[in-house]
Amino acid sequence: MSTLVVARLEWRRLLVRPLAWVLAAMTLAWLGWNFTLLLGSFLAGQIQRAALPDGPGFTDLVAVPLLGQLAQMAFLVVPLLTMSVLAGERRNGTLPLLFAAGVPASRIVLGKYLAILAWLLLWLLLTLSMPLALAHATHLDWGKLAAATLGLVLMLAALAALGVACSGFASHPAIAAAAALIVALALWSVNLGAQMAGVNGGAINWLAMSTHVQPLLRGLVSSADVLWFVLLIALSLALATRRLATEMEHG
Repeated sequence: MSTLVVARLEWRRLLVRPLAWVLAAMTLAWLGWNFTLLLGSFLAGQIQRAALPDGPGFTDLVAVPLLGQLAQMAFLVVPLLTMSVLAGERRNGTLPLLFAAGVPASRIVLGKYLAILAWLLLWLLLTLSMPLALAHATHLDWGKLAAATLGLVLMLAALAALGVACSGFASHPAIAAAAALIVALALWSVNLGAQMAGVNGGAINWLAMSTHVQPLLRGLVSSADVLWFVLLIALSLALATRRLATEMEHG
């Protein structure tokens, strides 16, 4: 059984799970409502901004803030989506079936991760369609929007990897969801104490996810920020694979 087969099976499972549909419906409805509010505020202040030659535009006041709201919701959505990926299989007693089929732990983890990531990217694409629908009627800063989108893609990929890792170590989906939420929030805010003390550099700030997401949302793309997310994703998936491989060896 290949990685793509595992990913396809997990994708089909997502499609028949009510939770995935409920999360999609509720979050997109909320994001759509907030998009309407952001657009109304933008249109209401358009005359005042016309006097400012370098004032913020549609991208700064509508598109990027909408993506920022999606980023906030991802801290809750991703743990709920990933909690049953491995912990649910373990709790239902179906994980040994994959082991018996001779599927390596790496393929199980990667296949399930790719299915979750595909759902999240579709969620992001549907959110992006809201400001893109007005691209013909307003001026979009495509460079800044592309950087912000890259930041969201990397953030969603990292949160999904963390969720899969937590699900790999947990014995119950609820524990996996709680652990993923706690770890993600800790990574995001680990440097709050340093910032309150006026320290804006150092290792503690480098460890914080917010340090690497916020520049991308402002349109600043750095290879160091991209590398941070790649390392986090690789580490999370490696831990999940190691945990599953150990469980496979012990039967």
